[in-house]
Amino acid sequence: MEPIKKEFTYRGKTIEELKQMNLREFARLLKSNERRTVLRQTDQLERFLSKAAKKIEKRKSVRTHFRHLIIVPRMIDMTINVYNGKEFVPVKIMAEMMGHRFGEFSVTRLKVKHGAAGIGATRSSASLSVK
Repeated sequence: MEPIKKEFTYRGKTIEELKQMNLREFARLLKSNERRTVLRQTDQLERFLSKAAKKIEKRKSVRTHFRHLIIVPRMIDMTINVYNGKEFVPVKIMAEMMGHRFGEFSVTRLKVKHGAAGIGATRSSASLSVK
């Protein structure tokens, strides 16, 4: 028996339906904080999407510092390099990421990797020679 592949939906809408919506219609489906943000960022999102489409046509990578932008349906299947403070991290946009921000997928803080204790850091190493 073949496993049944379930089609992804967001608030009861398929990806094709979501891509046909404009930003204001899509904003109605989001939670309140994200909705307000999208409505405030409408012109900035439109500019970003048009620039990204032009760069993708020219086969260039899309790079951005805008970690606060909300992911909308027209971004699905794009790969966007998001700046994390040190380098641009490639983020492949998937349907499950809608409504989240770019910054959530480009981590700014790395896991701390501690080395061995230095000389004098413990009582047993205090008596060791420095050489």
